[in-house]
Amino acid sequence: MMPLSRFTVLDLTRVRSGPTCVRQLADWGANVIKIEATDEVDTSKGMGGERHGPDFQLVHRNKRGMTLNLKSAEGRATLHRMVEKADVVVENYRPDVKARLGLDYDTLSKINPRIVLGSISGFGQTGPYAKRPGFDQIAQGMGGLMSVTGLPGQGPVRVGIPVADLTSGLYCAIGILVALLEREQTGKGRWVHVSLLEAMIGMMDFQATRWTMKGEVPKQAGNDHPTTTPTGLFQTTDGVVNLAGGGQNMWERIVAVLGIQEEAKDPDVANDKLRTKNRAKTNAMLQAVIGTNTSEYWVSRFNEAGVPCGPVYSMDQVFADRQVQHLGMEMPVEHPLLGQIKTVRAPMQIEGVECARRPTPERGEHTEEVLAEFGFSADEIAALRAQKAI
Repeated sequence: MMPLSRFTVLDLTRVRSGPTCVRQLADWGANVIKIEATDEVDTSKGMGGERHGPDFQLVHRNKRGMTLNLKSAEGRATLHRMVEKADVVVENYRPDVKARLGLDYDTLSKINPRIVLGSISGFGQTGPYAKRPGFDQIAQGMGGLMSVTGLPGQGPVRVGIPVADLTSGLYCAIGILVALLEREQTGKGRWVHVSLLEAMIGMMDFQATRWTMKGEVPKQAGNDHPTTTPTGLFQTTDGVVNLAGGGQNMWERIVAVLGIQEEAKDPDVANDKLRTKNRAKTNAMLQAVIGTNTSEYWVSRFNEAGVPCGPVYSMDQVFADRQVQHLGMEMPVEHPLLGQIKTVRAPMQIEGVECARRPTPERGEHTEEVLAEFGFSADEIAALRAQKAI
């Protein structure tokens, strides 16, 4: 038994945002059934990259797989029958498609008033952009992230991961868990819906509230922190280090480590506000000393003084780091066709419970097994197959 073993989740999601949501539930033991279109309907064999590639194997792990033709009346009827016994349905269709397939909350809640429906869209379930197709990079641009990312003056820059997809998935998973907790008191389900645009604006955090509260439009700050100095990258004799030293207390520690007590008497760097105003001068003061020794030297010296400082890794260096190895972020999984593969475990740790390690299912691998668990007889399953509903 795992923390979420008592919940059955029907996963109708594709690509990344929806699968990211469902993976949060699957990793902690939820009975997740990944429902894909049949071969006749989906000749491309699914969305989200090569099935045996790292992307697909990451986002769809810890699930069982079945096929279902939701374009057929028999397929939709089968899904509705499964909804009767399920706890959660998650989908990321466009709002108009959802209604056409009978996956809207009004329909599902009449079948099962306890059902929790999680929906992820590009721009929201209603409004002038509701029918637009959603894509991560579009949300990064419209949510403001690209306007503050990159070096000053170089123009908008996308982040190197699909951050809108990932955060909308995380927010939706949190909402589903909230709805399940409430259901324990009320006995009724909820519709939880998140959009890539809302998630991206929410993730803009203090950069967003700089505008809503103070009317400030944040600009690109490159590797410097937008509002406090010194925080950024500094060249060493063999690379760069990341230094985070905002605030007066941290500044005094930096001054002591670098031995720049005389230089720090300059009135232009007397407090955090002035140091940020005179950022170039502040950074140059530090760079003059940091550039005389190695990255390893400065990482050690600053951390000993209680100043956050670290290297800047490529991905191979990330997994070679002794702390990352200690944390066990690289997680082996046995795949029936690929052998042992290594993926990335869930980043939270729950004492006494391990992240589940079930490989991503093959297309339709568990169709008959799952339907039998939902009460379908062998004859009914054979009929569905003959009708090309599964």
